[in-house]
Formats: sequence, C-alpha cells, structure tokens
Amino acid sequence: MSELRDAALAVRENAHAPYSGFKVGAAVRGASGRVYAGCNVENVAYPEGTCAEAGAIAAMVAAGETALTDVYVVADAPAPVPCCGGCRQKLAEFGGGEVPVTLATVAGAEQATTIAALLPGKFDAGFMA
Repeated sequence: MSELRDAALAVRENAHAPYSGFKVGAAVRGASGRVYAGCNVENVAYPEGTCAEAGAIAAMVAAGETALTDVYVVADAPAPVPCCGGCRQKLAEFGGGEVPVTLATVAGAEQATTIAALLPGKFDAGFMA
C-alpha cells in the first residue's frame, strides 16, 4: 500500500488547482501490478476539469490496461475525502466491487472501503441491453 500512497502523494504536488487550491492525488494498481497516478486538473469552467481518479484511470488505459485492483486517493483535508459520483462510476467501470479503495489525508488518516461500498447501485452494461 505504501507504493500507492507514495505515488498519490507525489502526483498530488503536480495538481493544477489555481481556483480551489484543493489538490488531490490518486493512484491505481492495474492487474499487471503496475501503478498509475493522476492529479486533479482544474479549468476556469469548473465542470470541464478532471478529477485525480479519472487521471489515474486514463493513465492506466493509455498504458493498455483495463482492470484495476487497488485504489488510493489523498487530499489535504481534515478527514479522508470520498470520491465524487462520476469517479465512483469510473472506478466501477474498471474494478470489481471487492476492489479496495483507501481514502486518505496528507496528514496520514486513512479510511478503507471498496468500490461496491462507494457505489452500491452502479450502472453497468447490463442496463444497455
């Protein structure tokens, strides 16, 4: 887990958050064992920004992987910050419900959960039939 934490903390420093000042880092482990990291990238048109989790997933997919086995998200907040709804759905697209997700603070507080606990009513391809 320290490999994921280290990657999330390091990439968080690269976050582009000039409007909110709220930097977030995320790291995911692909099925291969390789770690991919992403940070939030804000845009003055707020809805057009990218979350850290989405950035980490995009890096994983760009490298040719489509399954994640572990997630770590860190922010400088008083308590671990949950993923937004869109990122919960993105995580569910690439990981099973049992995939562990650790939400953390820069100060070291951690909250362990799973993708299924974050998104119990996920929308999936079964609804597209």
